Amino acid sequence: MTPKRENTRFYASAAAAQAAGFRTCKRCRPDASPRSPEWNVRADVVGRAMRLIGDGMVDRVGVSGLATQLGYSERQLHRLLVAEVGAGPLALARAQRAQTARTLLETSELPVSQVAFAAGFSSIRQFNATVRQIFALPPSQLRARANGRFSVVAPGSVTLRLPYRPPLDLGSLFRFLGARAVPGVEQYVDGVYRRVLALPHGTGIAELSEGVPDSYLWCRLQLEDLRDLAPAVQRCRRLLDLDADPQAIVAALSDSPLLAPLVRAAPGRRVPGHVDPMELAVRAILGQQVSVAGARTIAGRLAARYGKPLPSPSGSLTFAFPTPTALAEVNPNDLPMPSARKRALLALVNATNSGELDLSLGADRDKSEAQLRALPGIGPWTAGYIRMRALGDPDVFLPTDLGVRHALQRLDGAADAEKLAESWRPWRSYALTHLWATLDPVLTRHTTDDLSGPSSDTTSEDSAS
Repeated sequence: MTPKRENTRFYASAAAAQAAGFRTCKRCRPDASPRSPEWNVRADVVGRAMRLIGDGMVDRVGVSGLATQLGYSERQLHRLLVAEVGAGPLALARAQRAQTARTLLETSELPVSQVAFAAGFSSIRQFNATVRQIFALPPSQLRARANGRFSVVAPGSVTLRLPYRPPLDLGSLFRFLGARAVPGVEQYVDGVYRRVLALPHGTGIAELSEGVPDSYLWCRLQLEDLRDLAPAVQRCRRLLDLDADPQAIVAALSDSPLLAPLVRAAPGRRVPGHVDPMELAVRAILGQQVSVAGARTIAGRLAARYGKPLPSPSGSLTFAFPTPTALAEVNPNDLPMPSARKRALLALVNATNSGELDLSLGADRDKSEAQLRALPGIGPWTAGYIRMRALGDPDVFLPTDLGVRHALQRLDGAADAEKLAESWRPWRSYALTHLWATLDPVLTRHTTDDLSGPSSDTTSEDSAS
């Protein structure tokens, strides 16, 4: 039974509720629920800040570093966050640290002192006080309550559940990612997707598989440094779009006579994201005008030559995808692609290394897209595609995509795709995935323009069809 509304108080964030003196329910565990989908939709400074805080930026560089990244003063950023979510950046980071600590206490055999520092606390005293205040139990009792529900398979290994709002078409997400898996970096076998993660304090390996019941999936992480637990979890969530609200998306897109049958047939369709925006951008360029298989081969060769080898390889996973710094050392003659695409790739790498291009989680999406389109060989399609998958924008549409044109012709012969898509805001990225899903799955190459000028474009191997 739900409580009466007059007996209920509502807060914009768990941190705000904690600041008001409330503690987490030990049974329903609201602190472990999916994050608000609002931060995917919003592109203002508060939305950007929430994405960065979720990635653990406050723990790494402090509030001053977060404010600098966003271009605001600490005082102004604190004021904006309190006004919107009821808590400042320190309180939001503290709530996340507490949840990370709870996960480690319940899923690992680490000594409590190591759990404290791995979760981001600066002292054992601060850790104990925070855990008692938020969970009304000391750390030792939190661990005892777990009752061995999770098994530890290796040092640095954590198994946890990733909640989501059902429905979720996990099979289509895994097939999409598996078809584009870069050898040595990713693997998809028997319903289990695995990949290497490049994290702030080292590398890691994520293994994702379907869970039971339907409201969560299993995530097994092998980390060099357990301080990377929170960033690893958030990147896995972004990869599978787990914070989306399918009910809101379905309700909005069902108003479209053209999309309604597609949405009803697959209400759990999500937009595939990515764990590393720069990796996605590089792969989008590598895949221009080639098949999915061809792009995988090129990306695999690049990763094998310039990627960082894992200290402990796991099966076929042997190295991380090359960083922008490593890619800056690439000899153009070693790249098996046309010269125009080489120029586009090197321009992307140089712009990222110089700070001219921002593809971080806190990036201004409009500004980043404009920066991308200013580079040679990157036009509206590639810039929009990177914005959708790498920057997590739920409202991207690619009207020049040949796959979109084919899908619309099959459905009703609509000519003005861009005008039609206006009614699908703010969920055009989801509309796009529904349109792509109507295409023949063997269709893997779409071409829009050539690579003759700085604003020209071509679709990439990552076209969802």
